[in-house]
Amino acid sequence: MRTTYLRFVVWMGALALASAMVPGAVAQCGLPGRLIKPMAWQPQSRGAQPMLLRAAFDEDEEGSIVGMWHVLFTAHAMNGQAIPDTVIDNALAVWNRDGTEIMNSSRPAQDGNFCLGVWKHTGQRSYLLNHIPWKGNAADPTAPPDAIGAPEAGVQILENVTLSPGGDSYSGTFTLQAYDAAGNVSVSFSGTLSAKRVTTSTSFSDLL
Repeated sequence: MRTTYLRFVVWMGALALASAMVPGAVAQCGLPGRLIKPMAWQPQSRGAQPMLLRAAFDEDEEGSIVGMWHVLFTAHAMNGQAIPDTVIDNALAVWNRDGTEIMNSSRPAQDGNFCLGVWKHTGQRSYLLNHIPWKGNAADPTAPPDAIGAPEAGVQILENVTLSPGGDSYSGTFTLQAYDAAGNVSVSFSGTLSAKRVTTSTSFSDLL
């Protein structure tokens, strides 16, 4: 009996010593605390598995595209042919956290001045925006402001943009294709765009 008791005491002592050494060994690994992310348990078919709520690299560390922006679209080509740099839109855009976007264009309202889109994060401060709005009339940048364009089905605008390190501007490229009611491309543009964040101190004159 005494031998069994001594073995138990020795075993417990070894266990306590090992437990005391574990925190020190982990601390010496030098793992930064920021890499340890909150975890959520989600049931799977083979039992509960951990899932990281946020990756080590995320948007909060690089600024956010979410917010309101003043955007200028400058076309460099029309229907595949080079043209003089032409501002074809001066717009206000709102990027929502849920991955949707809405743009209020300075085009005449009768031509369809609201554009809807969806976006995704494609890399460090990089984003892809896809607009597919229904549209009433063709947006002809050479027409007078009160003109009504030809009826058409819609437009698709693809934007690839990069947010500035400070998060107060972005720039990139765009392509625009307008479709007629039969689904044929009626006009296309490609060019560059630039945007500045709209804040509570932005005045209307800043948009002109």
